[in-house]
Amino acid sequence: MPMEVTRAALPDVLIIKPRVFEDERGRFFESYNQRELEARAGIHAAFVQDNQSRSRKNVLRGLHYQNPQPQGKLIRVLAGEIFDVVVDIRRGSPAFGKWHGIRLSAENHLTVWVPSGFAHGFLVLSDYADVLYKTTDYYAPQDEHCILWSDPQLAIAWPLTGQPELSPKDRRGKLLEDAKVFA
Repeated sequence: MPMEVTRAALPDVLIIKPRVFEDERGRFFESYNQRELEARAGIHAAFVQDNQSRSRKNVLRGLHYQNPQPQGKLIRVLAGEIFDVVVDIRRGSPAFGKWHGIRLSAENHLTVWVPSGFAHGFLVLSDYADVLYKTTDYYAPQDEHCILWSDPQLAIAWPLTGQPELSPKDRRGKLLEDAKVFA
């Protein structure tokens, strides 16, 4: 079996674990296989853009999303470790305003499927982390939004040591109650 798929605590969010082959030379695994994602995870999406970021320890990015031009995302870590967070912002969902967090690392090889209708962010836990995410639509700066990482309504249990390092955009994030969410 090339991959194992499990459901996260939020509806439609999936955790994908590849089959890793290791020996004295190193390791090998399929990090992306469209046919397997369709068959095992039910993800029927055309990925049109890959994004990669490098961030240092204690950098917090998010909680980002696009609306009305949403993006589904496949998130994985190439180097280092992050605490990855997904928030359901679909107003009609029974899980609206709930979040799921998971540690992703180069060592555990996990990938998270973040469908459209969810906000996404992460905190870097290692000295640095390289994060790769495939998206189902192109970046549209006019549709980009940010929910405040520290929104008390969400009460996300970020594994912080001190204050996180934030971009100006992330400092200006909105509270969920004031954000442009999905109907």
